[in-house]
Amino acid sequence: MSGTHRIVTMDDALRRELGAHLRAAREQVRPADVGLGGGGKRRTPGLRREEVAVLAGVSVAWYTWLEQGRVSTTRQVLDALCRVLGMDAAAHHHTLALAGFLPSAPLKGDAVVGEPTWALLKSWTETPAAVVDERFDVLGCNDAYRGFWGDPAGVPAERRNLLIMFASYGGPVEVEPVLRGLYEQFRANTGHAPDDPRAAAVVGLLQEERPDVAHWWQCRAVREFAPVTVDGLTFSLLRPVGGDGTYIFTQSAC
Repeated sequence: MSGTHRIVTMDDALRRELGAHLRAAREQVRPADVGLGGGGKRRTPGLRREEVAVLAGVSVAWYTWLEQGRVSTTRQVLDALCRVLGMDAAAHHHTLALAGFLPSAPLKGDAVVGEPTWALLKSWTETPAAVVDERFDVLGCNDAYRGFWGDPAGVPAERRNLLIMFASYGGPVEVEPVLRGLYEQFRANTGHAPDDPRAAAVVGLLQEERPDVAHWWQCRAVREFAPVTVDGLTFSLLRPVGGDGTYIFTQSAC
């Protein structure tokens, strides 16, 4: 059996996560995006399940079961669904990883920051920067970051996380676009490990801190974080040279 037609056995948690990911993508696609008319009043956003099934060439029942986490499927079907749902490269990769067709590196328990990363961080004397792991727990920062955002060491350990700190931020900088973008990257980093306790704890704290945007924390959309400019500041997320499994989060004036 060829790779595109092979079915990979998935555990229940990953099947449910894949289904939720597909549903989130479906709800973001407008009928006009795929050449369909409005189709009258719609009770839910995005495409209907039957529309996705027809466009991807699968049965409605099969696609429904896939979203419900009840079945596994082939890479050929997933590739077709990703095309119909207009997924970018990051979301397509995430879909295949959830289904077991691409390898997913396990989340590290305690990331060890390499010396080249520390050296890079310290070299930026004017640029606020912090080292974070895949869950965006803050592992360290430079003096410029402490001067702008405060010292993470003064925050309880369970809240020493970039997402949580931005969710609770009440200062003059508009951080909502940054927070949303970082969360979609967080989903890309952790979605393949739905039982990871620390990732689940971060989501729980976000829900407590910002219940007004509960739909963000429930969404399974993923996206690679792209630089965001707000209030005259550009925020970026960099992968340090050396591959130690961390990121450097930076900001710079325009």
